[in-house]
Amino acid sequence: MNRFAIGIVVRIGGLFLLVGLATYLWLMRQGLITRSTIVPTLTMPLLIVTGLFLLWLVTNLYQYVTGINRKLTFFLESVRYSDFAITFNANNKLGPSFAQVNQQFNEVLEAFRQARAEKEANLQYLNTIVQHVSVGLLAFDASGQVELVNQAALKLLNTYRLRMLSDLEALHPDLPGRLTGPGRQAAFAYAAGQGNDLAIRTTDVRLRGRLVTLASLQNIRSELQQKEVDAWQNLTKVLRHEIMNSVTPLVSLTGTMQTILEHDIAENMPTDGPNAPVLTEAVGDLRDALATIAQRGEGIMRFVDAYRHFTTIPAPRLADVPVSALMQRVAALVRPTFDEQNIDLRVTLPDALRTIRADEAQVEMILLNLLKNAREAVERTPNPVIHFEALPDAARLTIRVADNGPGIEPEALEQIFIPFFTTKKSGSGIGLSLSRQMMQQQGGQLTVDTTVGQGTAFCLTF
Repeated sequence: MNRFAIGIVVRIGGLFLLVGLATYLWLMRQGLITRSTIVPTLTMPLLIVTGLFLLWLVTNLYQYVTGINRKLTFFLESVRYSDFAITFNANNKLGPSFAQVNQQFNEVLEAFRQARAEKEANLQYLNTIVQHVSVGLLAFDASGQVELVNQAALKLLNTYRLRMLSDLEALHPDLPGRLTGPGRQAAFAYAAGQGNDLAIRTTDVRLRGRLVTLASLQNIRSELQQKEVDAWQNLTKVLRHEIMNSVTPLVSLTGTMQTILEHDIAENMPTDGPNAPVLTEAVGDLRDALATIAQRGEGIMRFVDAYRHFTTIPAPRLADVPVSALMQRVAALVRPTFDEQNIDLRVTLPDALRTIRADEAQVEMILLNLLKNAREAVERTPNPVIHFEALPDAARLTIRVADNGPGIEPEALEQIFIPFFTTKKSGSGIGLSLSRQMMQQQGGQLTVDTTVGQGTAFCLTF
């Protein structure tokens, strides 16, 4: 017999003894028992004491019998409310079977603790991944309450906090309707401003009976720009091929005609006679005409051949480039020219340890081109100032070249990155196109911000 059964027998036996004693005392109190060793005046106090002992024993028996139920209830409540910090004493006061029950309770709670810790670790791991992916992720329920949003989505939407989709109405009035409206598209493009052209895809997921919408946001501005550059490159290749195929034979034939003119016609032309002056003048005019054709043909060939660089940019050689040293070197190259024209060049360097992953030679070429453009933009500006500065933050670094020149007209702003477009009297019109293409190949961006009458700022974002 285990200890629990012994405890039950002992308590029931004690209960019967106390009931018998109480009955005996009560009978004495009623005078039904006259012969007794107990003093009659003590029957009432003894009856009260016996009753109290009897009540205590009944209560103890109830608690003793229902103790396992209380433990089971306590265990189930801890599971229900995910409180796995409690433990049960694995003792043998009630016997080995109860010790095994307590031990099993503790093992089950430990399994729950481990499962919850693993779940929290997985959620933390998943949340870290979600926060670090470059694609914006946004999850919201049917009421528009945002349940998940990562930093990429906040940056693309130009906001720092998002709790309800209605919070977007101030910046993007039509976006909440396109995400939740009855005519919602599974995939659509959206111009979010700040240089962000977004490709948005949505899908519905049912979680425990609730409908949750998951939206992914990706900035396709760089892809659109790359497609535009590819289109211009293909057009340039075709034009270059056709022009060279047409002009090269003309230049060659012009050279042949010049040889014939000099060696066959001019040498055998009569020097006297009535027609000699006319022939001499005609040969001179023909010589000038052929020379002009040859000169212009060779000029066209050089002009077209110069644009082969637009379609043959070498692949970048990426390395860790110290930004401060790079900017100091570029500033030293342009400062003599700036000083000659009394241009105030203001350089703001980042932390000396800050680096970017880029092709140093290409970035230097881009910066020199932007500074040259800024210098030309302020030629007629009183008190010209050019800012050459680094704007670092935690995730990226931006190098900014800003001037206080006349700015760029809106109609020209849309075309400045188009190959061969230029607002200058002299210039090829491919400098900015090449610069943007080189930045795209390095995973960066070249953007422009301008205000007519106040100035222009070009930004390289790495």
